[in-house]
Amino acid sequence: MRVFALSDIHVDYAENLAWIMALSDSDYQDDVLLLAGDVTDDMGLLRTVLTQLRACFKGVYFVPGNHDLWVRKAGYSCSLQKFADIQSLCAELDVRTRISTVENLLIVPLLGWYDFSFAEPDRYLRRAWRDFRACQWPETLQDEQAITDYFLSLNQLPDESVRSSSSIDATISFSHFLPRLDVMPERIPPHKRRVYPVLGSVKLGAQVAQLVPDVHVYGHSHVNRAVTLDATRYVNNAFAYPDEERIARKTLVCVWDSGEGIAC
Repeated sequence: MRVFALSDIHVDYAENLAWIMALSDSDYQDDVLLLAGDVTDDMGLLRTVLTQLRACFKGVYFVPGNHDLWVRKAGYSCSLQKFADIQSLCAELDVRTRISTVENLLIVPLLGWYDFSFAEPDRYLRRAWRDFRACQWPETLQDEQAITDYFLSLNQLPDESVRSSSSIDATISFSHFLPRLDVMPERIPPHKRRVYPVLGSVKLGAQVAQLVPDVHVYGHSHVNRAVTLDATRYVNNAFAYPDEERIARKTLVCVWDSGEGIAC
């Protein structure tokens, strides 16, 4: 069994949707896909894509990204209502959203958001970042810190006895948002770093640090990278927008091969 990573497929673009729909329905029948958010804000299209991926893989795990929770054009008044409907859709299609074991792997989906703990947003970002207009939250979640805390509170973390069990060969976690800012490469130019405040959360990073996974898959940044930090292999395999060919591989990436007993 292999575990593949993919995120940010943005199937509202016809080219991206065509790539998903052309995936082999035979090559990955023994494999698992970790889909780390940002598929589409269209619930009908989300159903189409998850149904397709579920037919291609032995198992599919999914955490929603920020784009998936946009409600401005989706007929919802609240992003949490949409989140609940996404969870229900996943249950209907047998797409996994909770911690579970597959063969000898422990797979841990981690929800999250951004809370400006990486940096404070400047005036431009506050005006330009679409989430601030396209997402709607209840009165109890009226700032990014509260939104982050809410989603992190939903995460299941296994206790030490589960992680150290002799039946578990490896732990793989995944999130849409970045758990630490140093997964971003140093080559990012200063004018591109203005989005850093909305990339992730130090608190999400603390959950990953507590888990100490062998591999952590993340999305959101659209900058494909694999780097080992503190004994965890961090992998971003964002499909990204059609014109982002230089920073995205536009392919599935294997992050674990149980047959070899190693990360790919």
